[in-house]
Amino acid sequence: MLSIRTILAFWLPLAATWLMMSIEGPYVAAIIARMPDAAFNLAAYGVAFALAWLVESPIMMLLTASNRLVRDRQSYLALRRFTWTLNAGVTAAMAIGVVPPVFDLVTLRLMGLPPEIARLVHIATTILIPWPAAIGYRRFYQGILVRHGMTRRVAYGTVIRLTSMSATAAALALTTSMHGSSIGASALAVGVVMEAAASRWMARHVVAAIVAGPEQVGDAPLGQRDILRFYYPLALTSIISLVTGPLLTFFMGRSRAPIESLAVLPVVQSLVFLFRSGGVAFQEVGVALSGRRHEHEPEVGRASLLLAAAATAALAIMLFTPLEEVWLRQVSGLTPELAGFALTPARLLLLLPAMEYWLSFQRSRFILNGQTRVITLATACEVGGIALVLYVCIAQFGMVGAVAASIAQILGRLAANLFLLAAARQP
Repeated sequence: MLSIRTILAFWLPLAATWLMMSIEGPYVAAIIARMPDAAFNLAAYGVAFALAWLVESPIMMLLTASNRLVRDRQSYLALRRFTWTLNAGVTAAMAIGVVPPVFDLVTLRLMGLPPEIARLVHIATTILIPWPAAIGYRRFYQGILVRHGMTRRVAYGTVIRLTSMSATAAALALTTSMHGSSIGASALAVGVVMEAAASRWMARHVVAAIVAGPEQVGDAPLGQRDILRFYYPLALTSIISLVTGPLLTFFMGRSRAPIESLAVLPVVQSLVFLFRSGGVAFQEVGVALSGRRHEHEPEVGRASLLLAAAATAALAIMLFTPLEEVWLRQVSGLTPELAGFALTPARLLLLLPAMEYWLSFQRSRFILNGQTRVITLATACEVGGIALVLYVCIAQFGMVGAVAASIAQILGRLAANLFLLAAARQP
């Protein structure tokens, strides 16, 4: 029987990793904001990062895949081959994307960027070509570390990533005349490459034991088709999830108080993510600790309830005490008017951290069963629910955009959880 202490000790480094990653974007943006032509370079960095993130989306679930699938030498080699193929694909996509005719079509014609910003985006995106593949490489080895209970090493890798980013940004800012967007992209690229190398090095003994060990008796060989059947719904889930951001922006731009809504959305989202990031990490806890026959699922479920309650309580303390003014005005730098405007949308998201833990726990069940298509359908329900609620709230009831966005996110996440709950009850 697993104790709550064991589960929490396993979860805590993963939660810290997600928490540290959540500050990566704002941290780099803060560096760029202190350099010449900050507005142009911040815009260019944001677009380049979004393009790279879009290309990266198919490899985001490799950590979950290696956590679940790598059992012995044969399965390790099979998934490593799959990872290399996927990394080659995303690298090729990045390289094709920066070819001038393709890049100009996307940024100048489709996105309508001003030429001076598009030029900065092109340089930054070119620098980021190795970024998606490096993420795929390190997530593959991080999954192996998680499967073998070495979650602290995953957190160590993230510390190396942030340290490398900081050193790279400082060195380039002090010794070169590079644009801020290019410095930000270089810092991101160097950071993730260093983290990938560190993850491989920290996993070396585990990998050596896997490769030298015997094949697991009774397990059928893991083929590329088996991996693809397991993985493509997870990749599709990540791609579908990317629709949420543009969807919120589209509807809020057509809502009441659009400028205020768009201004406070990043602040509200970043605040709530601080408290739900541990829930994102909990999926790997469920996959690693529930057991292949779900023998430890009750203990993992109780831990998820405990953490969900704690995260929601902590967010409530932040939003319903004077701490809300400290965060919104002093930390985030909002004006008194925008801080007051942001408070209601933030409070409406109070239950989102708890729903994140519930979703991750439920997802882990289906991942262990190899039923990854169900997860994709749940994500599609969530995004569809968000779109429907946004339309009703804004087009039919004329709500303020930020309020409608919070309601839509809560109801969309509830729809995904209820879908998974219903699917689990199917015979």
